[in-house]
Amino acid sequence: MREIVFDTETTGTSFAGGDRMVEIGCVELVNRCETGRTFHAYFNPERDMPAEAERIHGLKASFLAGHPLFSATCEALIDFLGDAPLIAHNAGFDFSFLNGELGRCGRALVCTSRMVDTLAMARSRHPGAKHTLDALCSRFGIDRSHRVLHGALLDAQLLAQVYVELCGGRQIGLGLVSDIVVETVASAAPIARTARPPRHFAPSEGELAAHAAFMSGVKDPLWGAGASG
Repeated sequence: MREIVFDTETTGTSFAGGDRMVEIGCVELVNRCETGRTFHAYFNPERDMPAEAERIHGLKASFLAGHPLFSATCEALIDFLGDAPLIAHNAGFDFSFLNGELGRCGRALVCTSRMVDTLAMARSRHPGAKHTLDALCSRFGIDRSHRVLHGALLDAQLLAQVYVELCGGRQIGLGLVSDIVVETVASAAPIARTARPPRHFAPSEGELAAHAAFMSGVKDPLWGAGASG
């Protein structure tokens, strides 16, 4: 099963309000294992970068101005996404920007039936706990020491590990049945087995005498009372 974990960075919180996507990072999973294939791109938003957004991801308008528009890169992105389910944290936000950019350049939108939201998964599995990406990395022991600022590809790589844990953890060997050869060996004729005669362990005369002497010394035995009653 092929899945894509992705994350976006933007100029703000509302595509409809004029904000734009400036970065996307995607990680390919097959059978919940990273394949090593990724997609990463920066985009020129054709607008300024608000200070509050820059504090989150560190991307300056001057840096982004040297990168292509989304419309120039979307074909490669669409090819990478294919028809796989798309996993994101607070996925409705990322989908709104992805589909906003696709619609802006006249491309077909991604159906929300492909959306998998790890935030909803985390809330269902750990109600009442913190569900930020940082908090989930801490919960599952995922190293995030190199995450100083938000970055789409780095966050997608961390989220891929979180997603696997939310699904129950990595199951080594699952999905590899087709690669395993099971060899059966037909046995020869059944091995003939000789039954041993039963062995009797009758008490000796001395053992019987010792038992009788012991029993004669028992005072008011329960079995005697029961027998006389």
